[in-house]
Amino acid sequence: MIKGNKKIAVAMSGGVDSSVSALLLKNQGYNVIGLTGIMHDSEDADAFIEKSRHVCEVIGIEHYAVDLRAEFKDKVVSYFEHTYRQGKTPNPCAVCNKNIKWGSLRKYAVEKLDAQYLATGHYARILNDNGFYKLVKVEDAKKEQLYMLFELEQEDLKYTIFPLSSYKKVEVREIAKSNNLPCAESPESQDVCFIKPPTTTQKYLEDVLEAKPGDIIDIRTDKVVGKHYGIHNFTIGQRKGIRVSADIPLYVISIDAENSKVIIGPKESAYKKEFRVEDVNWQHNISNIQDYRVLVKVRYNSPAVTATITANENGNVIVQADEPVFSITPGQAAVFYHIDEEYLIGGGWITYTD
Repeated sequence: MIKGNKKIAVAMSGGVDSSVSALLLKNQGYNVIGLTGIMHDSEDADAFIEKSRHVCEVIGIEHYAVDLRAEFKDKVVSYFEHTYRQGKTPNPCAVCNKNIKWGSLRKYAVEKLDAQYLATGHYARILNDNGFYKLVKVEDAKKEQLYMLFELEQEDLKYTIFPLSSYKKVEVREIAKSNNLPCAESPESQDVCFIKPPTTTQKYLEDVLEAKPGDIIDIRTDKVVGKHYGIHNFTIGQRKGIRVSADIPLYVISIDAENSKVIIGPKESAYKKEFRVEDVNWQHNISNIQDYRVLVKVRYNSPAVTATITANENGNVIVQADEPVFSITPGQAAVFYHIDEEYLIGGGWITYTD
């Protein structure tokens, strides 16, 4: 772990993972404080603060709240909306991790609270390999969250602690119950924290984006087969909600944002072997990214597949998967793992290759 009586700020949401993280560190004798970011205006946001404060009282640690609403709107909400305007599918959690949790929140912890380390409830493990910090897979494969942490850099990893690295989710809940933490039965957090039920993502986008109707095109004939009322209602690989009659199931193959067109086709048309990745963050320097073998994940809940990557003159990466991959989605992250040891080596943002 870490040496000395260092102060550790735990990013707390009031949920079971961050709460048990704080408890474990406190029981290990560290100087622990709870820190909750105020991300947006809502009753739920106020509830998160109260839940986190209550948990900290039970554990016996101090709790602080910091107003990050301006930063969250600028870095996460605006990015979310802009990405949909481009006909892409955003990944707000990964962006929030880098810019808010390991950005504004960590900065406040260091500069205002004199904390040396940031701890979170992510299911990930950091291995110090002779001064290089590796994000390594954990035992609970269903909860492993390396994919969402690909934008962290060596300096971030050096001062980060993941207390749950050796635990499974069921064990974490048992720890919460046995220690009478009020979050023991808290539900799993949702992906888009600033959109609350009954509001859906589509309804939210309808309220903030200007609707631009357009054509739905069948890739097999290049003919118009339907109309839509906004590209934000579609994502690559989508089947339901297309509202086009056909003799076979049809899927969204691509989105032409400039011309407001949605291209659909049979499932086999939604598979690709080659795609491009931009704005790559390398957690480890690779001397020669030419025909480099990796494992790659193209979405959080998909299995990693073997592939070959090559960097071009612009620093972007061309990925050649060994087998066709379904629903390569622009706006989502492609995350690269070492092909043998399966630690994270970097990742970036999928873009259109056509």
